[in-house]
Amino acid sequence: MTCVSPDGFTFTLVLKACSALFAFDIGRQVHGQVFRHGFETDVFVQNGLVAFYAKCGRIGLANVVFDRLSDRTVVSWTSIISGHIQNGQPIEALKIFNQMRKMNMKPDWIALVSVLKAYTDVEDLKHGRSVHACVIKMGLEFETDLLISLTAMYAKCGQVGIARLFFDRVKIPNLILWNAMISGYAKNGHADEALELFRQMITKNLRPDSITVTSGILACAEIGSLELARWMSDYISMTEFRNDAFVNSALIDMFAKCGSVDSARIVFNRAVDKDVVLWSAMIMGYALHGHGQESINLFDAMRWAGVQPNDVTFIGLLTACKNSGLVEEGWQLFCQMNQYGIEPRHQHYACVVDLLGRRGYLERAYKFIRNMPIEPGVSVWGALLSACKIHRHVTLGEYAAEQLFLLDPYNTGHYVQLSNLYASARLWDFVAKVRVLMREKGLSKDMGQSVIEINGKLQAFRFGDKSHPRSNEIFEELANLERRLKEAGFFPHTESVLHDLNDEEIEETLCNHSERLAIAYGLISTPPGTTLRITKNLRACVNCHAATKLISKLVNRVIIVRDANRFHHFKDGVCSCGDYWRNNLHTELFVLMKI
Repeated sequence: MTCVSPDGFTFTLVLKACSALFAFDIGRQVHGQVFRHGFETDVFVQNGLVAFYAKCGRIGLANVVFDRLSDRTVVSWTSIISGHIQNGQPIEALKIFNQMRKMNMKPDWIALVSVLKAYTDVEDLKHGRSVHACVIKMGLEFETDLLISLTAMYAKCGQVGIARLFFDRVKIPNLILWNAMISGYAKNGHADEALELFRQMITKNLRPDSITVTSGILACAEIGSLELARWMSDYISMTEFRNDAFVNSALIDMFAKCGSVDSARIVFNRAVDKDVVLWSAMIMGYALHGHGQESINLFDAMRWAGVQPNDVTFIGLLTACKNSGLVEEGWQLFCQMNQYGIEPRHQHYACVVDLLGRRGYLERAYKFIRNMPIEPGVSVWGALLSACKIHRHVTLGEYAAEQLFLLDPYNTGHYVQLSNLYASARLWDFVAKVRVLMREKGLSKDMGQSVIEINGKLQAFRFGDKSHPRSNEIFEELANLERRLKEAGFFPHTESVLHDLNDEEIEETLCNHSERLAIAYGLISTPPGTTLRITKNLRACVNCHAATKLISKLVNRVIIVRDANRFHHFKDGVCSCGDYWRNNLHTELFVLMKI
């Protein structure tokens, strides 16, 4: 029987097959045969070995083979760069790319695709643009794979307008392309565009994967529309993703952020595979709605089920405690983290500072910060400043603000918080100084906006907004509400208004806040008894919170408001937050309930 010896071409094909099958043990044996037959210096075989080891997750062995190559081709460099990206090491991939350029090795389009993927992973827009320039210089700007990579890079880096230009150039259906664009829209504040593209994808019969579906869910959560959330849930129930744990976790988060924690619990209960991500999502869902005890009870059930918590689980638990005023429970949970081998991160420390600060334990919160084993970050100092504003502790609040200005000097929110602290203490000269400082830095306060969903359609309102076609009716209803509030004994607490205005100006200012306009529009646009669902981009002010409580009783409606921090469920004159979010005796409103 004649034995036929393999050649380099044979080894290359066999290694490619081993890569496709992730057959590491067989591939190792093939590597041995490569040496036995004297192909250890064959560049094509060695490139195949680099690709094989990288595909099987053995990037260290891939590096060994690559380092031994004496005659490296562009394929060699591309293989090792791609290998590091496949193994989640974009920084290493970029270091190798820089070595390649220093050796005057000209990359091909495949190498550029890999490098763009690396810059996408690290969200490095500056260097990603330099690769884009290289693509143009080489005349490769119409190469489909490069168009897809450029779409992904710009979308991931927040440049969705530029990304859309490249997206529209690709005429062939491609799942990676659509995922990049939908995800880019969803994660960069363009939820409407993300959902529109998601719908187009379905109509084009381009089958989505879990990444697509999760991006669509994220967009629904961002919009806050319960009707859209139900549509998305119904769609997923008809697909193979209905039992996907990651997708179900996203659905739980979506329903919670759309104001229906009960719907979130239904998704949780029907899930077959309850992993730590699913449990944590439900715990956080309860936390957002101020159901602290439910979060803790679910955590106990999670432990009984034998599921080990992670750091995200404890973020949910601590958020639940801070939103519900459960100081002792929150502290005990924070101390339990070490029992599970979990090192607290900035978010955990920030929750504890918030928890202590809201209750007025400001010195204890400050001491806690000073004893942190890691440098306190923006979230920690921000929590302390917020607590100082609530309790009018100007000196400590100023110190917290100083730290924030050093760490994050161009964040408008920090300056607004300090200004609010000064205003609550009636230090108007200091308020003016903060405004001057903001102008010098080119900063401006975010405009408040409230969005209400009526019959599946979203309507946005800003302070004093008179642009709506039914504006006259809205302001008539608003005047009617204000009259009924006064008759019921509602008196706005003028000290909480952060402007140096007279009483008449203050009253007009409070009446025109965006959430009041949204409520008035909801009342004239829906049948009696209909629940009103409102999303606000900023935190609700004390006066509007108190007014909304009383309005819910006067008009016999449930009013659900999602502000920048949490949900407030108003019913029969009571809010689900128990007024803990402001928890300051000095800023109580004098509301005499005459009904």
